[in-house]
Amino acid sequence: MPAKARTDRSTVTRERILDAAERLFAEHGVYAVSNRTVAEEAGQGNTAVVGYHFGTKTDLVRAIAARHAEQVEQRRTEMVDAVEGSADVRDWINALVRPGAEYLAESGEPTWHARFSAQVMTDPALREIMSDDALTSPALRRIVDGLNACLPTLPLEVRLERADMGRHLMVQMLAERERALAEGSPTPRATWSDAATGLVDALVGLWLAPTTAPVTAPTKETT
Repeated sequence: MPAKARTDRSTVTRERILDAAERLFAEHGVYAVSNRTVAEEAGQGNTAVVGYHFGTKTDLVRAIAARHAEQVEQRRTEMVDAVEGSADVRDWINALVRPGAEYLAESGEPTWHARFSAQVMTDPALREIMSDDALTSPALRRIVDGLNACLPTLPLEVRLERADMGRHLMVQMLAERERALAEGSPTPRATWSDAATGLVDALVGLWLAPTTAPVTAPTKETT
């Protein structure tokens, strides 16, 4: 077989595996799905083909995430460029939320990426890997810097806490909408754009919420 034909065949096989794995992981969870099941779903007779092309399951998860990341990063970079220097929290939250929602909207139905991301975020080891990978995104780092500049008096512990809250809210809400669309269930908002608006509103409220100073427990006076 000519080298180009082998390369083309390998590329097609890899894409089929990625498609099958993303769908199965989204619907059942990452560790509930074996490589054998992924290979069979991808139409591959050789059940070792997943390991051959991707190595470990962690490597496969990374490959699935990476196939979407470039397009989302490009959209996010464009939005960040447009709001550079803004002192409005909403501008930075828009740049965080809308690129992913727009990407899902333009991918057609059904999609599995949002549910896949939600499944990955429930596993401590995989969540750490995905979080580390996210830190390599220049656009996300600029968003963090932009938010920090908008909220200079927000205590560090509150800042870290709200970042965790916001991440969970964004991942889960996108996944819930994607699941509802796949099942033909009603959704609170008519479009992905409208859903992004609702999510942005909620996240802006989260970041701008008042803070309460921690209550210090009284200590006994010593005599």
